[in-house]
Amino acid sequence: PGKPFTCTECGKGFTKKNGLVSHMKIHTEEKPFTCTECGKGFTKKNGLVSHMKIHTEEKPFTCTECGKVFAKNNHLVAHMKIHTGEKPFTCTECGKGFAKNNHLVAHMKIHTGEKPFTCTECGKSFAQKHHLVSHMKIHTGEKPFMCKECGKGFAHKNNLVCHLKIHTGEKPYTCTECGKGVTQKNHLISHMKIHTGEKPFTCTECGKGFPQKNHLVSHMKIHTGEKPFTCTECGKGFAQKNNLVPHMYIHTGEKPFTCTECGKGFAQKNNLVSHIQIHTGEKTFNCTECGKGFTQKHSLVSHLKIHTGEKPFTCTECGKSFAQRYNLVSHMKIHTGEKPFTCTECGKGFAQKNDLLSHVKIHTGEKPFTCTECGKSFAENNHLVAHMKIHTGEKPFTCTECGKSFAQKHHLVSHMKIHTGKKPFTCTECGKGFTQKNPLVSHMKIHIGEKPFTCTECGKDFAQKNHLVSHMKIHTGKKPFTCTECGKGFTQKNHFVAHMKIHTGEKSFTCTECGISFPEKPILCIHQKFHSRVNHFEGTECGK
Repeated sequence: PGKPFTCTECGKGFTKKNGLVSHMKIHTEEKPFTCTECGKGFTKKNGLVSHMKIHTEEKPFTCTECGKVFAKNNHLVAHMKIHTGEKPFTCTECGKGFAKNNHLVAHMKIHTGEKPFTCTECGKSFAQKHHLVSHMKIHTGEKPFMCKECGKGFAHKNNLVCHLKIHTGEKPYTCTECGKGVTQKNHLISHMKIHTGEKPFTCTECGKGFPQKNHLVSHMKIHTGEKPFTCTECGKGFAQKNNLVPHMYIHTGEKPFTCTECGKGFAQKNNLVSHIQIHTGEKTFNCTECGKGFTQKHSLVSHLKIHTGEKPFTCTECGKSFAQRYNLVSHMKIHTGEKPFTCTECGKGFAQKNDLLSHVKIHTGEKPFTCTECGKSFAENNHLVAHMKIHTGEKPFTCTECGKSFAQKHHLVSHMKIHTGKKPFTCTECGKGFTQKNPLVSHMKIHIGEKPFTCTECGKDFAQKNHLVSHMKIHTGKKPFTCTECGKGFTQKNHFVAHMKIHTGEKSFTCTECGISFPEKPILCIHQKFHSRVNHFEGTECGK
């Protein structure tokens, strides 16, 4: 036979006895050759010699085409096939060509499904030995490759090479469609699928397509409910390790990514990237339906559901559907009553972290968002955006029933209930119905007598903050709403609107009894009481 020396463990044959002897060390795990720099062991001396070049950074073999250098000659030989395009090893199953035989051998396992290398720690199997070796570093925590710039450690050399490009700013791979530069070739391949729309990996459960296999693997955990990565601080589970890492920053308070413009820190790099676009004004992703621009792709994807009306996430409790999964997760807390985020000042609980952050500004008085038109400040950016529509007069949300327009969508939603007559929020004390939850909350204070808002000038208490704000204008004498016709000032906008009807002659409120119209609802109410008294009097006379 051509290979007379056979391994009794795995059956592999060798032409020479010393080849078998070297091979047996894989099974016995004998590693007699040790690196004096880092202590790593090797079964063969030439393995140690190759490894030492990592520490010495010796790369004597240079590519004549592109100048790239290599520590080993066989690495250069393999690299040269990139330039020649030579792929002499062909798969008999699908015809795909490979530059190296070991790449073909590895590829064939896709067709056979063979995964002979199993992790002794967790039982996970791999088609390639080097994949198992890489995987084992998760359990051992070994990170032998250190960045000289920032000291960060990596389990694999190629991860270090990629990381170094952050410091150098090198982005050698450029997209021919949009000119975007990326640090790695596989990132470019993934990016190109945005332009081609290619999604070759399909979920067998729901049919959703993905441009990359790892995205599909991540997605499948939604269906299986698998969350193998657990926070050691609070026990919360995550489907992906990269989700656990930023979560840990909540406990440590670490914000390693800092904006060079304003110094603000972020726990995640993608949040910093998004933030930077506030300074640059860049909006890379544009909606093809309405032209609106977005700084992030996922924001565009979310926005597109407004046009398509797609709401794939449905609440199993009440049947309400949502365009985004996180909106469903937030909504579910209404049913569970879960409020994991607590204010350290007053103890109030919140279902969402951003609701807590907004609430905390009540205690700190922080209002970082200022209107450039009138100087008014706001605690939240979305409040400023809504306020700006007062100055621009923009009212993009129109009622299909009566044509009335609104600056904000939730105002339109509330208004629509006038037409439908729907009042889903009912007082348990008196049965009165409301179209929105916050008027019900305000109304309940009538029954319980709660008046938490106190005037610092005269001590008068109010059930609602806006009532206190209106009342304070009595003390300050401030009348910000002025009639352009006669110059009369008003403390409240609704009083101003009512007054303007005197000049316009508009009488929107009509009595159903006699048809007389009035400019204000309170005047109509007084008038209707007159009918009530007359009717009562007439009823008494008839009963005599």
